[in-house]
Amino acid sequence: MTEPAGRAAGEAAGPPEGGPAAGAGAGGPLLEVRDLWVRRGGEALLERVSLTVARGALHVLVGPNGAGKSTLLGAILGQVAFAGRIVAHWRGDGRIGLVPQSFAVDRTLPVTVADFLALTRQRRPVCLGIAAATRTRVAALLARVGLAGAEGKPLSVLSGGELRRVLLAHALDPLPELLLLDEPASGLDEEAVGRFEQLLAALCRGDGVTVLMVSHDLAQVRRLADRVTVLARTVRADGPTAEVLAGGQALVELVGLPAAAGMAGMAGMAGMTVSDEPPRPEGAAA
Repeated sequence: MTEPAGRAAGEAAGPPEGGPAAGAGAGGPLLEVRDLWVRRGGEALLERVSLTVARGALHVLVGPNGAGKSTLLGAILGQVAFAGRIVAHWRGDGRIGLVPQSFAVDRTLPVTVADFLALTRQRRPVCLGIAAATRTRVAALLARVGLAGAEGKPLSVLSGGELRRVLLAHALDPLPELLLLDEPASGLDEEAVGRFEQLLAALCRGDGVTVLMVSHDLAQVRRLADRVTVLARTVRADGPTAEVLAGGQALVELVGLPAAAGMAGMAGMAGMTVSDEPPRPEGAAA
């Protein structure tokens, strides 16, 4: 299953072929993943993954490196073959915005930030010039992500944090129904992180965008997330943020972060699903 040709990374796009099936049911969750498996070369990358992303929520995936978080996003996009079921209950046109974990820039190409953002925002080839209306639109997008005045910068000289903000700007226009973010705050300085968090809150609370985000920053997760899923090939914990992040040293070690994350006490957390079992082979008896 591959992403439709012509979609740039970070672009908001309609539901891809092979991605989530459209469901009915207004007022329910936006996204449901049920018993999802992903295998590659005989190895199971994801096993028995089930989770629900509420409409308008900011839902965060945490877990150690290699846990399958990016693989899960790929399955939702239809870029990764999977067994199981992914259902999206779209209310609009089912646009999905993506900010990937990495994005390769050809440093030999003289492409500016404005050129990149204009590519899908006007019919006229960018090499023939950027229309005035497109320049206005691009300027507004960059201002929203804290990069006002960056239109003329070559894409190749941007820092990692700046590039992520350009990709975020790209993903937000047209406004997506579902926004997938793969470690979007990586490489951002403190001021940019604060602006990014404010923007995410506005998108969810004000614009009704549903966000599914991968993060390793548990302090940021605590500030932002409505719900957290801990993934380590299979779902190891899932529930409201405060309850999951009260997971203590066992959760800190599972996620692969230092104990200074300040967590304590997992026992007795109502409403949280926790599993300490290693994944069983598919088809094995429970």
